[in-house]
Amino acid sequence: MEINKVTKEQSDFSVKINYGLEGAYFTESKICKVDGVNGKLYYRGYSIEELASHSNFEEVSFLLLNGKLPRKDELEEFSANLKKERELPKEIVHIIKNITKKEDPMHILRTAVSALSAYDPEADVNTKEANMRKSIRLISKMASITAAIGRFKTEKEYIAPDNSLGHSANFLYMLHGNKPSEKEIKIFDRMLLLHAEHSSNASTFSVLVTGSTLSDIYSAITSGIGTLKGPLHGEADENALRMLYEIKSPDNAERYINDALSGKQRIMGFGHRVYKTYDPRARVIRETLEEIKSSSPEVKNLVDISFKIETMMIEKLGRSHGIWPNVDFFSGPVYTYLGVPIELFTPVFAVSRVSGWCSHLLEYWENNRLIRPLDYYTGELDLKYPK
Repeated sequence: MEINKVTKEQSDFSVKINYGLEGAYFTESKICKVDGVNGKLYYRGYSIEELASHSNFEEVSFLLLNGKLPRKDELEEFSANLKKERELPKEIVHIIKNITKKEDPMHILRTAVSALSAYDPEADVNTKEANMRKSIRLISKMASITAAIGRFKTEKEYIAPDNSLGHSANFLYMLHGNKPSEKEIKIFDRMLLLHAEHSSNASTFSVLVTGSTLSDIYSAITSGIGTLKGPLHGEADENALRMLYEIKSPDNAERYINDALSGKQRIMGFGHRVYKTYDPRARVIRETLEEIKSSSPEVKNLVDISFKIETMMIEKLGRSHGIWPNVDFFSGPVYTYLGVPIELFTPVFAVSRVSGWCSHLLEYWENNRLIRPLDYYTGELDLKYPK
């Protein structure tokens, strides 16, 4: 059999391959700035610290979607529209309940969001106004879907939304069946805000790839959920918390970390593809740990283990190797304090990130171009078919 291979000498141009598209720009955006060198994160020009101190998830969602902070009347209208869209079609509730025992929560979320398009008369209407309305529906309904998954996973009945409550308060109410405290609302709202957006990460890029074909917004967001499900993207906070439970006590932390590092195992919640210093979101969440530390023996133990590991890792790898705590490391103890079960961590991530997904999609559609990168062929050519 005759074999011809493409060689560098035969190639008429030089190819630079950015594996995983690392470091490759594919579009312009005014939504998010990630400064990995200096450890800064901006939503529409506002630092994450400024927003975490003064804003809330509804206001940040409006900011991401519309490019500006809302006036009081605009925020009231936006919040009212979110409330109006909370209730799920009974068929969607039925789907969630029927597959909850068989499926992982992210499978369920992906399936339910995809099915939502069947109950939206504007599903295939691709105007800017319709897509904004659908974005609001998705932000609202994904929270209700995730709360329903949490209920059915513990064999409890679905709780209808309470429209006297804000977005974060209503989610906790639908999940637990009782109205949360102001402290719980504020902390959960801050967690949603911190996870709402992060530039062109894997799931956002997936949303844009699907959207660039001029497919509908439900298909695009379903793509994002499927991408977020991967353990290299959305499950890191789950794995970080499992690590804390495995360590069991602050007294065991040093031996665990030393053994892991000597075996060249990854310490979950440390290091980031972009940040080469302390993740600014992790700094905000660390402050939250101080607020919740005394809430229960379980939470206190998790916080103490976290702080012990943080100190060790910064000394061993932070300043020398640029491996610092990321947003996932401190999230688990906070969600534990809020009563969010570990299997809901990634769906809750999606509940937050859908604001960023929709914002990027609406922006990209303003100057849409089909995303179609190249791969450099290195295989054989002109093979003879065997006779």
